[in-house]
Amino acid sequence: MEKRHRIFVAINLPADIKSQLAKRESKWQDLPARWTQKDQLHVTLEFLGYLNDIETAEVCKKVSEVAKNHGIFSLALNKIVYAPPKKIPPKMIWAVGEKSEELSALKNNLQKALLEAVRFKPEERDFSPHVTLSRINEWEFKNMDQEEIPEVDEIIDLSFTVESIEVMESELKRGGPVYTVLESSNLGA
Repeated sequence: MEKRHRIFVAINLPADIKSQLAKRESKWQDLPARWTQKDQLHVTLEFLGYLNDIETAEVCKKVSEVAKNHGIFSLALNKIVYAPPKKIPPKMIWAVGEKSEELSALKNNLQKALLEAVRFKPEERDFSPHVTLSRINEWEFKNMDQEEIPEVDEIIDLSFTVESIEVMESELKRGGPVYTVLESSNLGA
């Protein structure tokens, strides 16, 4: 039986941004949440699901082609919130980013190219760039006393330059997913 890989395309964050986001964990220690390890923080552009080796190689090729046609741009993270929006109880805590023309164009072109290469189901909701900081244990959260639930709504000001996009593999492990960069593609100038 051929091995299948859980594949997604992402923007990895610079080390200093990862460090600043990881510090937020201490602020909400009372939440029943599993925090994302600092080195695993990223912005997912497209989740493709389980692919075989041939499909994964085709994805790497398509991502590289798309990256060459897009310039380097800035991405700003401006708020930390419960997520997804309007979901009660919340499932996660996100650092939310600002939408931009460059990011939207990259995401749209990436999706078109990948749909030609492999079968996957694109997300139907409007794309909102975000970094998943933690996953909340919903059962424990529901059982918290209302007064014990901390407010998670913080304005932040973190910006960084996006110079590459990565094809990543997600391996589901007991302690949470482990992400590995399979291929990094530099954006054109």
